[in-house]
Formats: sequence, structure tokens, C-alpha cells
Amino acid sequence: MVTAFLFHNENILMIKKQASKLYDFEFWSGVGGHIEPYELNNPMKACVREIYEEAGIEEQNIYELSLRYLLFRIKEDEIRQQFVYFGKLKSDQVRSSDEGEVYWIHKDKVQDLHISSIIKQMLAHYFQNPFKQEIMVGTLTERNEVPTTQWAELKDPKIF
Repeated sequence: MVTAFLFHNENILMIKKQASKLYDFEFWSGVGGHIEPYELNNPMKACVREIYEEAGIEEQNIYELSLRYLLFRIKEDEIRQQFVYFGKLKSDQVRSSDEGEVYWIHKDKVQDLHISSIIKQMLAHYFQNPFKQEIMVGTLTERNEVPTTQWAELKDPKIF
């Protein structure tokens, strides 16, 4: 999976998705989706494609897009991996898609939305460390039925 959190001034582009096979209620996320087989060695390419598909934003309108987080969690019998990018937009012009409705949400209000545990914890970590340039690896576990993310710095980000 790839996800992008895109900023314009103090706002973050978020997508509201309706009930699905995962949830029986609406939920929010950054824009993103599945990596196609031909993109397995280039998650940034997948991210740019998903940004266009979900919000109509062309690559030339994005700047400072960079990989900031690798997230891991166990879902049933598989390990889910998510590449999370942060970037900025030159314009706030976006469009919704079949994937969901896109909205600009002030960065101080994002934590109030219904978002997944690992994304909520990642955003909290990001806002506590906004100027860190390292790629962080987050592993979601449950302790006493409470989701907890362990953070580690990726020591050699040149591999991406």
C-alpha cells in the first residue's frame, strides 16, 4: 500500500471513504491505495498514480514529496506494509473520485477524524517531529487490547 499526506498551507488533504468490507462506517485517510505489480520496485510511482486517481492532482503540482514512514501491521494471516509519503501542493484544487470524497482538513483537526490506529499514531508522531528527515518504521502491535506502535529509524534510507 501507499498513502500520501499532502499539505496546502495549514491543511491536509484527506479522503473520506464510505462503509466498505473493512468497516461498516465511514473512515478517513490520506490519499492512496494498492501498489500494482509493475510498481513493486517503485512505490513513489504508485503514490503519484494514486494521488492522481483519487484527487485529480498531477505530479507537476506536487513538491517536496518524500517517503517519511514505513508502517507494518498484521492483518489476519498476512503482514501489511504501507509506504507513507508527505508532500506539499502548489494549489488547493482537487477533485473527488469513485474512491471517496476529498477534503482539506486543518492539521489540528485531523486527529478528531475516524482514522485507523496506525495512521492516528503515525500522524501524532509526525506532528511531534515535523522537521525530522529520517524515514521512520512503525510496527503496530496490541498490548492489553490497546493498539501501540513501536518506532525505529531506518538507518540506510538510500535503499528507497
